[in-house]
Amino acid sequence: MRRGGKHAVATGRGGADVRGALNLIDRHILREWLAIFGLVLAVTVGLLLIQTMYDDFDDLTKYAAAVTDMIIYFAIKVPSFLALILPVIFMVSSLYALGQLHRNNEITALRAAGMGIIRITRSLWVAAIILCGAMWTLNASVVPWSVEASSSLLGYLKFKHETATSVDSRDAGLSRVVTFDNQRQGRMWFMNRYNVYGRRGYGVTVSELDTLRREKIRLYAAEAKFDEAQGSWTFYRGRETWFDPATGDVISSRPFEEKSLPYYTEQPDLMLVFDVKPNDLSFFQLRRIIDYFTVEENPKVTIYAVRYFGLLADTLAPLIVIALAIPFATTGVRVNPAVGVSKALGLFLLYFLLLKIANALGVRGTLDPLTAACVPSVAMLALGGWFSLRVR
Repeated sequence: MRRGGKHAVATGRGGADVRGALNLIDRHILREWLAIFGLVLAVTVGLLLIQTMYDDFDDLTKYAAAVTDMIIYFAIKVPSFLALILPVIFMVSSLYALGQLHRNNEITALRAAGMGIIRITRSLWVAAIILCGAMWTLNASVVPWSVEASSSLLGYLKFKHETATSVDSRDAGLSRVVTFDNQRQGRMWFMNRYNVYGRRGYGVTVSELDTLRREKIRLYAAEAKFDEAQGSWTFYRGRETWFDPATGDVISSRPFEEKSLPYYTEQPDLMLVFDVKPNDLSFFQLRRIIDYFTVEENPKVTIYAVRYFGLLADTLAPLIVIALAIPFATTGVRVNPAVGVSKALGLFLLYFLLLKIANALGVRGTLDPLTAACVPSVAMLALGGWFSLRVR
């Protein structure tokens, strides 16, 4: 009994020592990785910021932006880089950290002690999972906010400058043309110009269609304004014309000075959404577009559906990175570690190539948007997992 008790105590202490050693190893590997990760992140963001300053400084100067406006602009521009560079930085830092451990025989010593490669690198797997959450947050809201806020600030500075220098303030801050086919409610919109800040359209034409897409009412107006409080449009200085849908003949036509139409509820933001690149829209804006439209109503929706599902798939990028980095950075000849690193980078480039090809096929309609977005990520994650499991 006494010996058994001593043995139990020793076993307990041994278990604690093992757990302490594993925690020490986790902290050591995590510290090695974090050091290079922070360095590469700082250098990369700094270089991209310098490039952005070089590209946008002339425009900011031309629009008479104050120093504070410039500082705010570049500060809110920085997050737009992160989603693109984060997987690459994670790849570089992981390969470097694991390569250093391998060259110093630390990986070999740990494996000789009976530890598996997954257990040795579990802190990096945890870091990859955390970065997946970071990728989701960046893609879903932070990056679109950064792009929209920086673009809005630049547009506002341009609008303010043009308002101060233009004879007619209506000519400031106008988009070129707005077209919107609302098949669900049977209306087609056309505006020669639209003032984003004043939420006014100029040279507006709206056609109401029947179920066979034949025109029955056409409304012309010199101006149209969306009333936020009422949630509808008001038209000014125009004419309303009725047609016979079967023959196209004019039934009647009468002018008006002002006309409010409560059932014209199209939101300007939704009408202008197809002028915005899918990459500049948030996850929730993309979801709104997909919910509102279908491919049958508007074929352009396919592009936004591919981007929407792509955001979901992009969250797996850090896991793909670590699954590819571990097998090639922790094995092979130590005198030439570049061989394993080159293989990992090659597979990561293959992943991006597959993403581009699948997205192109999804946009063309060859693949379903969900399939186009998810298959490359799932396939590369499975391939990386297979390589990781083969490491002994």
